[in-house]
Amino acid sequence: MTFRIELEAPDISAYAKGNTGIPYVTTFDSGVSGPHVMVNAVTHGNEICGAITLDHLFRHNLRPLRGKLTLGFANVDAYLRFDPARPTASRYVNEDFNRLWSSDVLDSRRHSSELSRARVYRPFIDTVDFLLDLHSMQQPSPPLMLAGPLEKGMVLAAGVGVPTHVVADSGHAAGRRLRDYGDFGDPSSPRGALLVECGQHWEAASAAVSLETTLRFLRYLDVIDPHFAEVHGVSIAPLAQEFIEVTEAVTATSNDFRFVRPYTGAEIIPEAGSVIAHDGDTAVRTPYDQCVLIMPSLRLYPGQTAVRLGRFVTAPV
Repeated sequence: MTFRIELEAPDISAYAKGNTGIPYVTTFDSGVSGPHVMVNAVTHGNEICGAITLDHLFRHNLRPLRGKLTLGFANVDAYLRFDPARPTASRYVNEDFNRLWSSDVLDSRRHSSELSRARVYRPFIDTVDFLLDLHSMQQPSPPLMLAGPLEKGMVLAAGVGVPTHVVADSGHAAGRRLRDYGDFGDPSSPRGALLVECGQHWEAASAAVSLETTLRFLRYLDVIDPHFAEVHGVSIAPLAQEFIEVTEAVTATSNDFRFVRPYTGAEIIPEAGSVIAHDGDTAVRTPYDQCVLIMPSLRLYPGQTAVRLGRFVTAPV
């Protein structure tokens, strides 16, 4: 498949030293009581819209009015390998950084480039009150906010106000995401996290979505000057959002998983029982009317999420 590369990966070498003891992680402390808020980029090395957003915030000297603001580049080793001639090759070095965030994996005796970085990141993540993880998608699809399975994630997403589609989901069978790690996934904890999928990896629009979502997130948490957000492209009114609950993730079990047509995401299948794919000899059918397809994957091999199935639900109060 041929991809059009509309974005240029910024040089992030100026941010390598950081000031936290962790390379490529920088914290600005307002000196005023407030939450510790983190914006995280390049969890996957070929998803460059987040790096563009953080570079923009650094270059325009964004500082918090209260609490702490951290800007972090996660899987730097993969990001530094990004090559526009082979844009899909740098998602990760050894394994997916966003499937490692459970104690049994982090505390295991396994070794990889991503695990080494996650183990360095982990103690710092434990100090973060609110996290926004910036991502993009394989295929051209409307942006999505992945809010996790808990009500607090949906409320946080509604406060941010963008993108239009908010998805309540439990992640992947292949491993836990950063946004679900620790207290972020604990309903009794006030700490929260969101993961935004800003659009297709290398479409120019994904960079605009990434920046606006980030500024809205920071403005909602009342840690930045609202004027900064407005000057840098945030419109006044939030979007009319739709909330989707994922009821199941379809995980490929064979090397012969194939969709019946080239879905790209956010398609609504009107009738329950409609065949959307075949996994070997097994038909994959929609479980209810008005089923929404969330992020159908191009990586169709055993153990990977092929697509998530969702239904519309009412917005959180």
